[in-house]
Amino acid sequence: MAGKKNKPVQGNEASSHSEKKQVLTRRGVLKSLAGIPVLGVFAYGLLEKQSYDHQKKQNVLNELGLDDIKRPGIIKNTAGKKGSLLRVGIVGFGSRANALSRGMGFMHPKDIEFSRKRGTLDNWLAQENLNIAVTGICDVFDLHAQKGLETVRGGLYPGGGPDTTLEVKRFRHYHEMLESKDIDAVVIATPEHHHAQMTIDAVHAGKHVYCEKSFTRTEEELYAAYDTVKNSKIVFQLGHQIAKNIVFKHARKIIKKDILGKITLIEATTNRNTAHGAWIRHLDKQGNPKPGDKKSIDWAQWLGSRPYVPFSIDRYYNWTKWFDYSTGLLGQLFTHEFDAVNQLLHIGIPESVVSSGGIYYWKDNREIPDVLQSVFEYPERELTLVYSANLANSRQRGRVFMGHDASMELGGSLSVTADINSTRYKDKIAKGIIDPSYPMFSYNPLSGGIDAVSSATEKYYASRGLTDTFINGKRTDVTHLHIKDWVDCIRNGGTPGANIDLAFEEGVTVLMAHKSYIEKRRVKWDPVKRKIV
Repeated sequence: MAGKKNKPVQGNEASSHSEKKQVLTRRGVLKSLAGIPVLGVFAYGLLEKQSYDHQKKQNVLNELGLDDIKRPGIIKNTAGKKGSLLRVGIVGFGSRANALSRGMGFMHPKDIEFSRKRGTLDNWLAQENLNIAVTGICDVFDLHAQKGLETVRGGLYPGGGPDTTLEVKRFRHYHEMLESKDIDAVVIATPEHHHAQMTIDAVHAGKHVYCEKSFTRTEEELYAAYDTVKNSKIVFQLGHQIAKNIVFKHARKIIKKDILGKITLIEATTNRNTAHGAWIRHLDKQGNPKPGDKKSIDWAQWLGSRPYVPFSIDRYYNWTKWFDYSTGLLGQLFTHEFDAVNQLLHIGIPESVVSSGGIYYWKDNREIPDVLQSVFEYPERELTLVYSANLANSRQRGRVFMGHDASMELGGSLSVTADINSTRYKDKIAKGIIDPSYPMFSYNPLSGGIDAVSSATEKYYASRGLTDTFINGKRTDVTHLHIKDWVDCIRNGGTPGANIDLAFEEGVTVLMAHKSYIEKRRVKWDPVKRKIV
């Protein structure tokens, strides 16, 4: 009524008013849930419990000093501040080179159209323009070389592309590319057996090097390549992009704050259960051989220093199956796992390694095992790393860091679960603040967003954190971030994240496990003689 003042609510009236307001709120929520037969009251109770659980977890995060773990990743944006033009040559243009090209800012016209249909093109176009000009493509297979040329000339580029009118040239031998004055750096994306020698030759030619894993396949190659790079001024980056995933920023913080307690065991795994995942890739979807013959592939150059065998489309596409060209599971997949662990804990070269396994499922002409177990011992660190791989089962077992107080599972996302017998969290477990049956906290920057990938292999790599992350509010390719790290160091100085020293540690570790498998014995590293014994 006009002129009537509201009476202040005091004492019991205030309590009654609050209770009425709470009842109304409850009534409002229940009314909104009335359309759900029978479950309205239960749904409200569930909402209340979820809210309580969320607040409980947030309190735990605050107490552990991890209250910012849910915030979006942020990196320094240098867009609009282009460095000088970097002229790059790509050696080997298979599937990995295709992904590396995207990271540099080049996409094949057919892939552009495919990405547009999938709704992922805008993410790529939002990628920073690194001002890279690919001025050379080298491949022993005419078809792949042609695809490389078409990719670089794709016509659509993030940020408008490089500031240049330079043309891209096809080289038939990588030595010709290294002699070119129009190339400052090379990306090596060939089969493993070429990596070491190409790196050495590139360094001697004064070219910066981005080399895909695995770095080498023999000790002699490793020592020669390491010494060559180490005694030069070139910038070397090994092709391990996982540490650029924003999840690793949080994982580092968790390790630094000792959230897990004393870590004594790490389990890294690989499980795949497809022909493609087992490196049977020379047949198309109809079972017919893929393109390639003696006329279109320079077979002698492809073999390089390896023993001569007659041309084989099987060997060309599936080279990972033979020890002449690869260390198999170790060089192709364990390297990612070791890099992830070494980037976080800096464990370096193990004191000893034991490997076992065999060819238990894929009874073809392969030499590499399809089941492999390797145990890496670090007695000075009081730590063991176990790698377990199976190419005949798709159960995902994760990558787990096991500490006295908690375990952390790390991939494209991370989760931390308290140990039921933890010392640090004993009181909170007893009070029900922490439930060791469930993660204390988890973080997924993509919120399950691996739906943008289309194959089982792509999904495998996405789950391991090797494809995309979420940074600056945008889905971001971690390969692009890894290439950017290399390019920034070339232009501005500094040491790349996957530098030659880490490459050497990884190389020795892989070769120890490989030697153990081949010789069926425990092997050790002699740091004084710098030799596997």
